[in-house]
Amino acid sequence: MSNEIRTAYLDPDLNIEAYQFKGIMQKFPAHFHEYYVIGFIEKGQRHLECKGNEYIINPGDLLLFNPYDTHSCEQIDHKTLDYRCINVKPEAMSKAMLEITGSERLPIFNQSVLCQSESVHSLKDLHLKILEGETEFKKEELFLCLLEELVQAYSDLEVVAPNPEVSHEIKDVCYYLEGNYTKAITLNDLSELIGWSKYHLLRSFIKQKKISPYRYLETIRVNHAKHMLEQGIKPIETAFLTGFSDQSHLTKCFKKLIGLTPKQYMKIFRSRGDNH
Repeated sequence: MSNEIRTAYLDPDLNIEAYQFKGIMQKFPAHFHEYYVIGFIEKGQRHLECKGNEYIINPGDLLLFNPYDTHSCEQIDHKTLDYRCINVKPEAMSKAMLEITGSERLPIFNQSVLCQSESVHSLKDLHLKILEGETEFKKEELFLCLLEELVQAYSDLEVVAPNPEVSHEIKDVCYYLEGNYTKAITLNDLSELIGWSKYHLLRSFIKQKKISPYRYLETIRVNHAKHMLEQGIKPIETAFLTGFSDQSHLTKCFKKLIGLTPKQYMKIFRSRGDNH
Protein backbone atom coordinates (compact mmCIF):
# COMPACT_ATOMS: atom_id res chain seq x y z
CA MET A 1 0.00 0.00 0.00
CA SER A 2 1.29 3.47 -0.92
CA ASN A 3 0.51 4.99 2.49
CA GLU A 4 2.41 2.35 4.45
CA ILE A 5 5.47 3.33 6.46
CA ARG A 6 7.79 0.62 7.73
CA THR A 7 10.85 1.78 9.67
CA ALA A 8 13.53 -0.46 11.19
CA TYR A 9 16.58 0.83 13.04
CA LEU A 10 19.39 -0.91 14.92
CA ASP A 11 20.55 1.19 17.83
CA PRO A 12 24.36 0.88 18.02
CA ASP A 13 24.55 1.93 21.68
CA LEU A 14 21.95 -0.43 23.15
CA ASN A 15 22.26 -3.12 20.46
CA ILE A 16 18.48 -3.40 20.12
CA GLU A 17 16.19 -3.01 17.12
CA ALA A 18 13.36 -0.46 16.93
CA TYR A 19 10.50 -1.04 14.47
CA GLN A 20 7.69 1.33 13.53
CA PHE A 21 4.76 0.36 11.28
CA LYS A 22 2.19 2.93 10.17
CA GLY A 23 -0.86 2.32 8.01
CA ILE A 24 -0.39 -1.42 7.49
CA MET A 25 -3.08 -4.09 7.07
CA GLN A 26 -0.77 -7.09 7.01
CA LYS A 27 -1.84 -10.34 8.65
CA PHE A 28 0.97 -12.10 10.53
CA PRO A 29 0.63 -15.92 10.57
CA ALA A 30 1.79 -18.06 13.50
CA HIS A 31 5.51 -17.52 14.07
CA PHE A 32 8.07 -16.86 16.81
CA HIS A 33 11.26 -14.86 17.30
CA GLU A 34 14.61 -15.71 18.87
CA TYR A 35 14.48 -12.43 20.81
CA TYR A 36 12.18 -10.53 23.19
CA VAL A 37 9.59 -8.26 21.62
CA ILE A 38 8.24 -5.31 23.63
CA GLY A 39 5.69 -3.34 21.62
CA PHE A 40 2.46 -1.38 21.68
CA ILE A 41 -0.47 -0.50 19.46
CA GLU A 42 -0.86 3.19 18.59
CA LYS A 43 -3.82 2.83 16.25
CA GLY A 44 -6.06 -0.06 15.18
CA GLN A 45 -7.53 -3.13 16.82
CA ARG A 46 -6.17 -6.64 16.35
CA HIS A 47 -6.95 -10.23 17.19
CA LEU A 48 -3.87 -11.84 18.74
CA GLU A 49 -3.14 -15.46 19.53
CA CYS A 50 -0.11 -16.15 21.72
CA LYS A 51 0.83 -19.47 23.32
CA GLY A 52 -2.70 -20.79 22.81
CA ASN A 53 -4.44 -17.76 24.36
CA GLU A 54 -6.59 -15.28 22.41
CA TYR A 55 -6.72 -11.51 22.93
CA ILE A 56 -8.30 -8.41 21.42
CA ILE A 57 -5.55 -5.80 21.52
CA ASN A 58 -6.24 -2.05 21.42
CA PRO A 59 -4.30 1.23 21.38
CA GLY A 60 -2.43 1.60 24.67
CA ASP A 61 -1.96 -2.15 25.18
CA LEU A 62 1.61 -3.36 25.63
CA LEU A 63 2.77 -6.63 24.05
CA LEU A 64 5.45 -8.67 25.79
CA PHE A 65 6.78 -11.74 23.99
CA ASN A 66 9.53 -14.03 25.26
CA PRO A 67 11.88 -15.69 22.75
CA TYR A 68 10.08 -18.59 21.03
CA ASP A 69 6.57 -17.49 22.15
CA THR A 70 4.44 -18.53 19.15
CA HIS A 71 2.01 -15.78 18.14
CA SER A 72 -0.14 -14.57 15.23
CA CYS A 73 -2.33 -11.50 14.69
CA GLU A 74 -4.64 -9.80 12.20
CA GLN A 75 -6.70 -6.63 11.94
CA ILE A 76 -10.37 -6.89 13.00
CA ASP A 77 -11.67 -3.30 12.76
CA HIS A 78 -10.98 -2.93 8.99
CA LYS A 79 -8.66 -0.02 9.77
CA THR A 80 -4.90 0.19 9.43
CA LEU A 81 -2.40 -0.61 12.17
CA ASP A 82 0.12 1.77 13.74
CA TYR A 83 2.59 -0.13 15.91
CA ARG A 84 5.97 0.41 17.59
CA CYS A 85 8.26 -2.16 19.20
CA ILE A 86 11.78 -2.87 20.32
CA ASN A 87 13.43 -6.24 19.76
CA VAL A 88 15.88 -7.27 22.46
CA LYS A 89 18.24 -10.15 21.73
CA PRO A 90 18.98 -12.54 24.63
CA GLU A 91 22.58 -11.29 24.89
CA ALA A 92 21.39 -7.68 25.28
CA MET A 93 18.75 -8.75 27.81
CA SER A 94 21.31 -10.81 29.73
CA LYS A 95 23.62 -7.79 29.93
CA ALA A 96 20.76 -5.64 31.22
CA MET A 97 19.72 -8.27 33.78
CA LEU A 98 23.26 -8.33 35.17
CA GLU A 99 22.86 -4.60 35.82
CA ILE A 100 19.34 -4.89 37.27
CA THR A 101 19.39 -8.15 39.25
CA GLY A 102 23.09 -8.95 39.61
CA SER A 103 22.67 -12.12 37.54
CA GLU A 104 22.74 -12.83 33.79
CA ARG A 105 19.70 -15.08 34.14
CA LEU A 106 17.09 -14.22 31.51
CA PRO A 107 13.57 -13.26 32.63
CA ILE A 108 10.46 -15.19 31.66
CA PHE A 109 7.56 -12.77 31.29
CA ASN A 110 4.29 -14.28 32.46
CA GLN A 111 1.87 -12.02 30.56
CA SER A 112 1.76 -11.50 26.79
CA VAL A 113 -0.64 -8.53 26.83
CA LEU A 114 -0.69 -5.72 29.41
CA CYS A 115 -3.95 -3.86 28.87
CA GLN A 116 -3.66 -0.04 28.97
CA SER A 117 -0.24 -0.31 30.58
CA GLU A 118 1.53 2.71 32.05
CA SER A 119 4.74 1.19 30.71
CA VAL A 120 3.60 2.16 27.19
CA HIS A 121 4.61 5.76 27.98
CA SER A 122 8.13 4.62 28.94
CA LEU A 123 8.41 2.42 25.84
CA LYS A 124 7.23 5.19 23.52
CA ASP A 125 9.70 7.65 25.04
CA LEU A 126 12.55 5.17 24.55
CA HIS A 127 11.43 4.35 20.99
CA LEU A 128 11.31 8.04 20.03
CA LYS A 129 14.74 8.68 21.54
CA ILE A 130 16.21 5.76 19.55
CA LEU A 131 14.76 6.99 16.25
CA GLU A 132 15.82 10.57 17.05
CA GLY A 133 19.42 9.46 17.68
CA GLU A 134 19.42 10.65 21.29
CA THR A 135 22.59 10.32 23.39
CA GLU A 136 23.62 6.94 24.78
CA PHE A 137 23.20 8.26 28.35
CA LYS A 138 19.52 9.12 27.90
CA LYS A 139 18.63 5.96 25.95
CA GLU A 140 20.35 3.60 28.37
CA GLU A 141 18.67 5.29 31.31
CA LEU A 142 15.23 4.85 29.70
CA PHE A 143 15.98 1.26 28.64
CA LEU A 144 17.04 0.12 32.11
CA CYS A 145 14.09 1.85 33.77
CA LEU A 146 11.63 0.24 31.33
CA LEU A 147 13.08 -3.23 31.85
CA GLU A 148 13.01 -2.75 35.61
CA GLU A 149 9.28 -1.88 35.48
CA LEU A 150 8.49 -4.97 33.42
CA VAL A 151 10.81 -7.43 35.18
CA GLN A 152 9.66 -6.39 38.64
CA ALA A 153 5.95 -6.66 37.85
CA TYR A 154 5.67 -9.40 35.21
CA SER A 155 8.62 -11.79 35.41
CA ASP A 156 10.06 -14.53 37.60
CA LEU A 157 13.07 -12.42 38.62
CA GLU A 158 13.43 -10.30 41.76
CA VAL A 159 14.57 -6.68 41.79
CA VAL A 160 15.98 -5.33 45.07
CA ALA A 161 14.95 -1.76 46.00
CA PRO A 162 17.81 0.76 46.50
CA ASN A 163 18.62 2.53 49.79
CA PRO A 164 16.61 5.81 50.02
CA GLU A 165 19.27 7.67 52.07
CA VAL A 166 21.53 10.06 50.18
CA SER A 167 24.97 8.45 50.04
CA HIS A 168 28.39 9.96 49.46
CA GLU A 169 28.56 8.02 46.17
CA ILE A 170 25.50 9.83 44.82
CA LYS A 171 26.95 13.13 46.05
CA ASP A 172 30.14 12.29 44.13
CA VAL A 173 28.06 11.70 40.98
CA CYS A 174 26.36 15.09 41.44
CA TYR A 175 29.72 16.84 41.87
CA TYR A 176 31.03 15.11 38.76
CA LEU A 177 28.01 16.13 36.67
CA GLU A 178 28.23 19.71 37.94
CA GLY A 179 31.95 19.90 37.08
CA ASN A 180 31.85 18.14 33.71
CA TYR A 181 28.52 19.21 32.20
CA THR A 182 30.20 20.50 29.03
CA LYS A 183 31.54 17.02 28.22
CA ALA A 184 29.85 14.00 26.60
CA ILE A 185 29.02 11.87 29.65
CA THR A 186 27.72 8.29 29.69
CA LEU A 187 26.09 6.19 32.37
CA ASN A 188 29.17 3.98 32.18
CA ASP A 189 31.38 6.95 33.14
CA LEU A 190 29.32 7.50 36.29
CA SER A 191 29.28 3.79 37.06
CA GLU A 192 33.08 3.58 36.91
CA LEU A 193 33.39 6.74 39.00
CA ILE A 194 31.79 5.17 42.08
CA GLY A 195 32.19 1.45 41.36
CA TRP A 196 28.48 0.66 41.16
CA SER A 197 26.56 -1.11 38.42
CA LYS A 198 24.77 1.25 36.05
CA TYR A 199 21.36 0.04 37.18
CA HIS A 200 22.15 0.37 40.91
CA LEU A 201 23.47 3.87 40.28
CA LEU A 202 20.44 4.83 38.21
CA ARG A 203 17.81 3.57 40.64
CA SER A 204 19.66 4.85 43.74
CA PHE A 205 20.09 8.28 42.17
CA ILE A 206 16.38 8.53 41.32
CA LYS A 207 15.42 7.27 44.77
CA GLN A 208 17.70 9.71 46.56
CA LYS A 209 17.53 12.82 44.36
CA LYS A 210 13.96 12.41 42.96
CA ILE A 211 15.34 13.03 39.47
CA SER A 212 17.25 10.87 36.99
CA PRO A 213 20.99 11.43 36.37
CA TYR A 214 20.36 12.51 32.79
CA ARG A 215 17.65 14.99 33.79
CA TYR A 216 20.00 16.30 36.52
CA LEU A 217 22.66 16.86 33.82
CA GLU A 218 20.12 18.52 31.51
CA THR A 219 19.05 20.84 34.32
CA ILE A 220 22.64 21.87 35.04
CA ARG A 221 23.20 22.59 31.35
CA VAL A 222 20.00 24.62 31.03
CA ASN A 223 20.80 26.64 34.15
CA HIS A 224 24.23 27.55 32.75
CA ALA A 225 22.63 28.33 29.39
CA LYS A 226 20.26 30.76 31.09
CA HIS A 227 23.17 32.73 32.53
CA MET A 228 24.87 32.91 29.12
CA LEU A 229 21.69 34.00 27.32
CA GLU A 230 21.19 36.69 29.97
CA GLN A 231 24.63 38.04 29.01
CA GLY A 232 23.62 38.19 25.34
CA ILE A 233 25.56 35.13 24.13
CA LYS A 234 23.81 33.75 21.05
CA PRO A 235 21.92 30.43 21.35
CA ILE A 236 24.15 28.62 18.84
CA GLU A 237 27.26 29.54 20.83
CA THR A 238 25.54 28.88 24.16
CA ALA A 239 24.61 25.38 22.99
CA PHE A 240 28.21 24.34 22.44
CA LEU A 241 29.48 26.08 25.58
CA THR A 242 27.02 24.19 27.78
CA GLY A 243 27.40 20.65 26.42
CA PHE A 244 24.43 20.44 24.05
CA SER A 245 25.02 18.72 20.71
CA ASP A 246 23.62 21.66 18.72
CA GLN A 247 21.22 24.62 18.92
CA SER A 248 18.20 22.41 18.27
CA HIS A 249 19.10 20.20 21.24
CA LEU A 250 19.45 23.28 23.47
CA THR A 251 16.11 24.67 22.29
CA LYS A 252 14.29 21.40 22.92
CA CYS A 253 15.66 20.97 26.47
CA PHE A 254 15.37 24.66 27.34
CA LYS A 255 11.72 24.85 26.31
CA LYS A 256 10.95 21.58 28.13
CA LEU A 257 12.33 22.87 31.44
CA ILE A 258 11.77 26.65 31.22
CA GLY A 259 8.69 26.91 29.00
CA LEU A 260 10.39 29.37 26.61
CA THR A 261 12.78 28.99 23.71
CA PRO A 262 16.31 30.40 24.22
CA LYS A 263 15.50 33.29 21.85
CA GLN A 264 12.31 34.12 23.77
CA TYR A 265 14.29 34.05 27.00
CA MET A 266 16.96 36.40 25.56
CA LYS A 267 14.28 38.96 24.64
CA ILE A 268 13.43 39.45 28.33
CA PHE A 269 16.91 40.86 28.95
CA ARG A 270 17.05 42.86 25.74
CA SER A 271 13.79 44.54 26.72
CA ARG A 272 15.10 45.23 30.19
CA GLY A 273 18.25 46.81 28.73
CA ASP A 274 16.21 48.97 26.37
CA ASN A 275 14.27 50.40 29.29
CA HIS A 276 17.36 51.78 31.05
